Amino acid sequence: MPALAERYRRFGETDAAGTVYERVAVALSESEAALRVIEGMPARKRHPALVLAALHDLALAGRAPALAAAYAAGNPDAAVVAALDTLLGTAVVAPRPLRADEKGRHTVLYPLIAEAARRVGVEAVGLIDVGCSAGFNLNVDRAHISYDNGQSLGDPASPVRLSASIVGDRPVPSQAMPEVVARIGIDAEPVDVSDEDEARWLRACVWPDQPERRELLDAELTLAAQNPPTLLRGDAIEVLPDAFSQVPADALPVVTTTWALSRFSLEDRLRFLQRLDSAAVGRTVAWVSAEGVGVAPAIPTFGDRHASGHSILGVAVFGGAALHTEAVGRCWSQGRLLSWLAGWAAA
Repeated sequence: MPALAERYRRFGETDAAGTVYERVAVALSESEAALRVIEGMPARKRHPALVLAALHDLALAGRAPALAAAYAAGNPDAAVVAALDTLLGTAVVAPRPLRADEKGRHTVLYPLIAEAARRVGVEAVGLIDVGCSAGFNLNVDRAHISYDNGQSLGDPASPVRLSASIVGDRPVPSQAMPEVVARIGIDAEPVDVSDEDEARWLRACVWPDQPERRELLDAELTLAAQNPPTLLRGDAIEVLPDAFSQVPADALPVVTTTWALSRFSLEDRLRFLQRLDSAAVGRTVAWVSAEGVGVAPAIPTFGDRHASGHSILGVAVFGGAALHTEAVGRCWSQGRLLSWLAGWAAA
């Protein structure tokens, strides 16, 4: 078990440094009994973040009251004791994959979608989000986004409020998104926020001492419950034709990918591009992307190196036999920092 102990210690001291999870993860790494329990879990469910989320899920479900009380009180000493007791005395298995933080994606998606619609000249769009999880990205037009240069986009009255910093002196486009007439999400395991267990799991994936993330998630859950999207389960490449068929003929289908294509093989990324091209035989189709450098096929990269720590913002328009792609900006920290560069020469 030395490798497993080291994995938990490193997670606590590095990934979770300064949080209650640091103390809990290190305590688990030092407990032979806890490590034996974890070692008995399926290999794919032993990751520290996943086990900690499973413990948090039990606390939120009322099945680990001492742990829930420790987290609520912000008491790391009590959290360590309660986490060990829960792990040793309760069946702890993560019910679903860990869900990533979606915070920040609206800050890049809103101007990208608006820019794609402007270039095509449409008054309505149908959004198709690949890797949608719970479909939060599909409510991008209903969020309020503020940038540190004084710009704001979206609905000023929205409970979902996000902010980002602009890098450089170019503002993001100020045009509003057109009417959204279809909201379709595709995911291998989409999250139905109307299901109490699934919504709780999303909350469990938020670390207990991150109140701002918890408040944002609650706002996103409320908005999604009020405006439930259409969720399609399955492989994105295979499901895309069904998604396109659900966008009205007079609306522009806009496919969105935000840090989703890195989970695809290169071959599947090229198949994804071909699927978009095929859909554009009878109508114009747009694709907007925020992906790592070189991950989105056909999107230029400004000559940036791969794995350089930032992402490229891309807009692609498929129309008949033509494909027009452009890199329009860079972003960092999944949308918390944004540089809009549309109009510059892209390598």
